[in-house]
Amino acid sequence: MTARPARRTARPVLAVDQGTSGTKALVVCPERGVIGSGTAPVHPRHLPGGRVEVDPRELLSSVVGAGRRALADAGEPVAAVGLANQGETVLAWDPATGTPLTDAVVWQDRRAEELCAGLAPHAETLRAITGLPLDPYFAAPKMAWIRRHLTREGVVTTSDAWLAHRLTGAFVTDAATAGRTQLLDLDEVAWSPAALELFGLAGERLPEVVDAAGPVGTTTAFGPELPLTGLLVDQQAALLAQDVTAPGSAKCTYGTGAFLLAQTGGRPLRGGSGLVSCVAWRLSGRTSYCLDGQVYTAASAVRWLTGLGVVAGAADLDRVGSAVPDTGGVTFIPALAGLAAPWWRGDVRGSLTGLGLDTGPGHLVRALCEGIAAQVAELAGAAAADLGAPLDALRVDGGLTRSALLMQTQADLLQRPVEVSALPDVTALGVAALARLGHEPGLRLDEAIPAWKPAAVYEPRITPAEAAERLGAFRTAVAALLDAPPPAGSAAPGDHGAALPDSDPTGRGRTA
Repeated sequence: MTARPARRTARPVLAVDQGTSGTKALVVCPERGVIGSGTAPVHPRHLPGGRVEVDPRELLSSVVGAGRRALADAGEPVAAVGLANQGETVLAWDPATGTPLTDAVVWQDRRAEELCAGLAPHAETLRAITGLPLDPYFAAPKMAWIRRHLTREGVVTTSDAWLAHRLTGAFVTDAATAGRTQLLDLDEVAWSPAALELFGLAGERLPEVVDAAGPVGTTTAFGPELPLTGLLVDQQAALLAQDVTAPGSAKCTYGTGAFLLAQTGGRPLRGGSGLVSCVAWRLSGRTSYCLDGQVYTAASAVRWLTGLGVVAGAADLDRVGSAVPDTGGVTFIPALAGLAAPWWRGDVRGSLTGLGLDTGPGHLVRALCEGIAAQVAELAGAAAADLGAPLDALRVDGGLTRSALLMQTQADLLQRPVEVSALPDVTALGVAALARLGHEPGLRLDEAIPAWKPAAVYEPRITPAEAAERLGAFRTAVAALLDAPPPAGSAAPGDHGAALPDSDPTGRGRTA
């Protein structure tokens, strides 16, 4: 990591990124960069009906375990802790004891589809208030589903509020994570009584909405008592770490899914392209906003191919894909968990077309890379339409950026340079910057975030006409999916109006 010169001697901080399939912790020094790291796996369960859930205790143990390993690796004390979170993952829990009352319903989970369908007449009202389309991806539908089907006891929140409470005893969430619920008034940056009423969550006890940087409380979970001074949802933390702080700049993170965020500055921009308008972060009471587009399956689609034996893993993409010159006419729409922005059709499933007897593993790999890159190109085009100007370049991070094949395909279809971050683990680095800001009064944002320097820049190698042709084939395949009847068994993943007893003597509710 390359850091800007610090104005003062500062102790390192511990930054913890709690993600979908694992937790990564870094000890970050302003002068020396990353001096310690630790990881811990997380094992979400993928169940029938589009359900994805995880034991909350595993989330907490991964945070503590990864953090302790990073501190042991660094071998020196730290001044503060920062925590990044998954965003839309939710659970019910007892605020008196911190005990989970349900499993955590993961952001990918689709069980609230039918609940959202019932709220469809209010979709535009909710979008106007919160900036978000009505979709089970966001937290409020999952929270409402838990209240209808699992338990009415305790509180129901995003996972960050539970983790922060278990670490410090505080009951808080940062403004950007609150904005992922579809319960936050985007303009006021405060909980919306109207949205709460529509979701049947009026009267719920919700966490205090706080800035991304500032003292939350103290924790001894990692050993010595440390202040928790940084909180932010993962994609916005990556946005911050890549210095995407000026309106019109954008980044994309290629992880379990792919997430493109474009900065819009001090005002929310509600465009008509299908992108989400949301809080980027709030610092010292001042809110920055961004446009957000999602691809639900990126690395998870690679894992799917791995499970089929097509590749040995993500590191195998370039080797297998380079065995053939093109896709061989194969088109892969990797909508394995539905289509997100800008279509918002969670009922759609993926497709592979153009298969022949001569189709081999390399064609499938290239088609997958093209399918992921085409979706990101659609998001970039939607952002440009809302911003009124094309993106100059795209800054990217995440595990899949190690694939030169995917990155070159991205530059080709985007017809813009793709700048790959030289900084690994940018989400953790972003929350490390916030931990410093929260711990060192007077420190400026530009002093806290790492200096941007790409490890590689991919320029387009095909003509605009060829890019348009390939994107046109992708759009034709997507249009066919959108017009097709839903597959048998895809509807109503979970909400069938089952009654919930007034009390739950187990204190846990039915298995989520």
